[in-house]
Amino acid sequence: MDKQNKIKGFHNRILTINLNNKSFSVSDLSEIPLDKTLGGKGLATHLLLELNPPGCDPLSPENHLIIATGPLTASPVHGGSRYGVFTKSPQTGLYSESYSGGAAPEAISRTGYDAVVLKGASDKPVALEISETGVVFHDAADLWGKDTYTTEETALERWGTEAKGANKSGAIVIGPAGENLVRFAVIENDKWRSAGRTGVGTVMGSKKVKVMVFNGSEKREFADPDGLKAFVKKSSQAIKDTPIFGNYRKLGTPMLVDLLNEAGGFPNGYWTKGKSEHREKINASAMQEIMDVKPKACSHCPVACGKLSTVKSGPHKGLTVEGPEYETIFAFGGLCEIGSIEEIAFFNDLCDRLGMDTISAGNLCSFTMEASKRGKIDYKIAYGDVSATTELLEKIANRDGIGDILADGIVTAAKAWDMEDVAIHVKGLEPAGYDPRTLKGVGLGYAVSPRGACHMRATFYKPELFGQIPREQIKGKAVLFKDYEDRLTLMDCLIACRFYRDLYMWDEMAEIVELTTGMTLGKAGMEAAADYVFEIVRKFNLQEGMTLAEESLPQRLAKEPLENGEVISAEDLETMRSEYFELRGLDSEGKFKN
Repeated sequence: MDKQNKIKGFHNRILTINLNNKSFSVSDLSEIPLDKTLGGKGLATHLLLELNPPGCDPLSPENHLIIATGPLTASPVHGGSRYGVFTKSPQTGLYSESYSGGAAPEAISRTGYDAVVLKGASDKPVALEISETGVVFHDAADLWGKDTYTTEETALERWGTEAKGANKSGAIVIGPAGENLVRFAVIENDKWRSAGRTGVGTVMGSKKVKVMVFNGSEKREFADPDGLKAFVKKSSQAIKDTPIFGNYRKLGTPMLVDLLNEAGGFPNGYWTKGKSEHREKINASAMQEIMDVKPKACSHCPVACGKLSTVKSGPHKGLTVEGPEYETIFAFGGLCEIGSIEEIAFFNDLCDRLGMDTISAGNLCSFTMEASKRGKIDYKIAYGDVSATTELLEKIANRDGIGDILADGIVTAAKAWDMEDVAIHVKGLEPAGYDPRTLKGVGLGYAVSPRGACHMRATFYKPELFGQIPREQIKGKAVLFKDYEDRLTLMDCLIACRFYRDLYMWDEMAEIVELTTGMTLGKAGMEAAADYVFEIVRKFNLQEGMTLAEESLPQRLAKEPLENGEVISAEDLETMRSEYFELRGLDSEGKFKN
């Protein structure tokens, strides 16, 4: 305990909420190796591996849901206003992690816990009011069935405090999709922010938890407050001097529409094309022209990559969303071929209200369009059909008719419609908007990511799009990929926003750890921590039955070339994966050698 008390940057408390009997308990971090786990992802994975029974059903009471913060949460460090959610995914049956920003992460941190663990399941809808002193359980029956916006607003009115500014209350909620156990339901906060992938909202719904409200005034004690201020000042200047941050502030992630189109890697028509014929109607320029767009930032972030956008005219005039982000544009504007940025904004709003992941939702709508086109289903929906897409999204969220099949995800739908050779996914998770036939390293990332076809674990589209490494390179690519993956793993432990990956390199990350926690790890210690977190995440997946066959890509991507003639062959993937396994100390089957 004495050793733990010397480590700053942590509250040194874990809150465990037993939903079975409506009780709670508080424990410390004395058994957690903080020099290896840090916080966030490392801490939560350590707990998940310790608490979850191997092989448990993701929707059973035995599956734990863990909300975690890191040493950067509620610190002055740019990009630190984030929280993570960790569980066993109902979408993949494997490791689940999802992150969100906004203002709510700081409210979560101010309750004075490094992690909040949900254990068991309530027998009826419940709202949790969490503070420094513990948990109050409230009946949430009248909120069950409400959309996320209404739920968050009502919950904060009822159970939030009147404090403003530094001690403002925060809430995380689910919508109808989470209640109905749609397997890609999200957790929402700050109205438009989402812990969006792998079905974390589904697990929250299975536990009958509709909303969690956080009230507190606890502050982290940092090892070197003055040093942190100096670091933040230095970072602020670096942000001003780095053009990419200015582009994010001006255009946000929609600027990727043009970049991916030019590279031939913008997925269209259910993964049949790499360019959009209507990109000028859905890119950043269209968004700036058709909508009133203003920068919107998370707490302590000068970048403001978020865009508060209001439709100026037409049927959706007055609709305001934070977004749409690139991934939502790709999912509906690319895969579903809907050539209207205002309609994409409408789908963004609809999915947020219902509490569904836009990447999975767009993939599944597009898959249904392809199934209808091929005559595989008796359901009429064509590419570009706005009305039919709207109806289908509502059917999915409510498990109505064909929506009931789609609500169980791509694997279930593909099997039901005899389209397993057409479906694009890894481990049951649909990819984001980066076609691996053009971006080969992204293909490696999709294959080996612990949560499925995920673009965020290494964000390897960045070095491939911006020329740090040739897109077509195969041999030797795994070295840079591992470096990105390790550094970003540590960002998820601290927890830091991905958009700071160009600012927080290894030296800066080590400096952040020392200034916040007092631990002097250096690059070697940081790399050791990244290796440790990789190992416990992989241990969880191997324990849950993950096989080598699941660390591959759909055969279509090797057989069906894009317009530019690109494919990603099984041989090329095997070369990259073998090199990656060797760097990770794994055998040819992806298992630990020792």
